[in-house]
Amino acid sequence: MATGPGDFELTADELRTVARYAAQSAQEVLPLFEAAVPGDLRPRAAIDAAREFIGGTRRTRLQRATSLDAHRAAKEAPTETARLAARAAGDAAAAAYLHPIARATQVGHILRAAACAARIAELDADGDPAAGAEVLERARERATPALIDVLTRYPPAPAGGNRLAQLMAALDTALRTPR
Repeated sequence: MATGPGDFELTADELRTVARYAAQSAQEVLPLFEAAVPGDLRPRAAIDAAREFIGGTRRTRLQRATSLDAHRAAKEAPTETARLAARAAGDAAAAAYLHPIARATQVGHILRAAACAARIAELDADGDPAAGAEVLERARERATPALIDVLTRYPPAPAGGNRLAQLMAALDTALRTPR
């Protein structure tokens, strides 16, 4: 249900499209978390919960709970790479609950997992922004018209001061710019 001026509807299929997009990025970097924190299954559980929703089940408390658990794992992770990987997993599960409110902060639910993967690539390349740009380009190529349609219902992502916000804003701009 729409909640006010500028707000809109989101169907379950559209939410699944967003969750699929976030889960793809999260899955790519999950092994980095698991290598840093063997035995902590919370981020994997979040991706699995996202995949259940993507596969057609109703969204339930499972997606919310595993998302929160993955974000807790991120806070406890010993390295920035592991934190970002766990956060991406949490975002994949949380995508099932993207809010249909016209606020730029909601864009994080769509794009932050890909931005986390890009930041991880930069860190793995000793801070080289070209490594992150390459990951963002793959994320741009993976974006479907349905995902872009959902994204463009929201205001652009705020650029922010930290690198993750900058990467997310760069991906947002790339997806909104016709090729």
